[in-house]
Amino acid sequence: MPRSLSSLPFRLLLAATALAFGGYALVLPVVPLWVSRGGSGEFGAGLSTGVLMAATVATQLLVPAMLRRVGHRPVLVVGSLLLGLPTPLLALTADLGPVLAISTVRGIGFGLATVAGSALVAELVEPSAHGRASARYGYAVGLPQLLFLPAGVAVVDALGFTGVFLLAGITPVAGALVVAFVRGPRRAPAPRRDDAVPRPRETRRRLPAAPVLAMLGCSTAQGGVITFAPLVAPGATVAVPAALFATALGALLGRGVAGTLTDRSGRPGTLLPVGTACATVGLLGVLAAPYASVLLVVGATVVGAGFGLVQNDAMVALFAAAGPLHYGAASAAWNIAYDAGTGLGATGLGAIAEPFGFAAAFGTTAAALLLLTPAVRRRRA
Repeated sequence: MPRSLSSLPFRLLLAATALAFGGYALVLPVVPLWVSRGGSGEFGAGLSTGVLMAATVATQLLVPAMLRRVGHRPVLVVGSLLLGLPTPLLALTADLGPVLAISTVRGIGFGLATVAGSALVAELVEPSAHGRASARYGYAVGLPQLLFLPAGVAVVDALGFTGVFLLAGITPVAGALVVAFVRGPRRAPAPRRDDAVPRPRETRRRLPAAPVLAMLGCSTAQGGVITFAPLVAPGATVAVPAALFATALGALLGRGVAGTLTDRSGRPGTLLPVGTACATVGLLGVLAAPYASVLLVVGATVVGAGFGLVQNDAMVALFAAAGPLHYGAASAAWNIAYDAGTGLGATGLGAIAEPFGFAAAFGTTAAALLLLTPAVRRRRA
């Protein structure tokens, strides 16, 4: 099977990823708004995303073993179906309990799909092109968010919440159909316990902490921006969709730049402190959004760009550290940091914002990122 950026399996993977993330991104800022209007308040709004991410992370812990046992394609198919099929049920009620139950099922599907998908990036493309392959995977993830994060709020105004939930259910199911044509790597047979031949290459490598920490910090920042942008500036009918669009665009550009630079330098991990510093600066703009709504857009753009740098650089660094036998574990670590941060950004910032306001919530996150930047620089090797 060819392992190039232009191979058919890799292109199909990108198409399936774009469809799955389209459904995910469309409702990510809408569900918090849905439960908030249902009377659950800021904490309930954040909890709806936090539960989604908690279920995602819990599932991602199990996916590497599933990939070894059943293969990438079945995991991708099941994950895409679980992400899409329950979504229209959200239209039945805005009560917090049922919404959290549906979010849990969707989180399980998202956990399956994300780890299997990003692991396939490393499997389907040769290591010398992992930076560019990760960037293109980032485009498949980022372009739907670029279109659908702001579109979700706009579609609510035009078609209502039901229209958003139906569309968000259809696209991941379509992605599952595309996955059926992706030829994943063949699974190596499990080693026998009585095998007399030593297998030193199967020893698990320790994954570096710096990429995981940088992902966790930046994802927390972006998760807070995505979840609470409609609530930070509720009267800014233009600035809020623009900020959601700018966050996704910044991440897309950051991933593209990082992919090229990482493949050229051959030193994954060097862009991590640059990305966390950018995200810190961006949060300061978001913090000042109540004074000028344009600062919400500028800050969201810089947060997205910093996170894009970190996303791509961290993924390649983890793949390089893990080695071919443990791409699944590297993918799980990357995705867990991403989604745990998104959940923390929603639930944690919501818990702070409820009693103290959004200035305290985003200020605390910016301070945490500022402290994280030198730690990532020292530990990037």
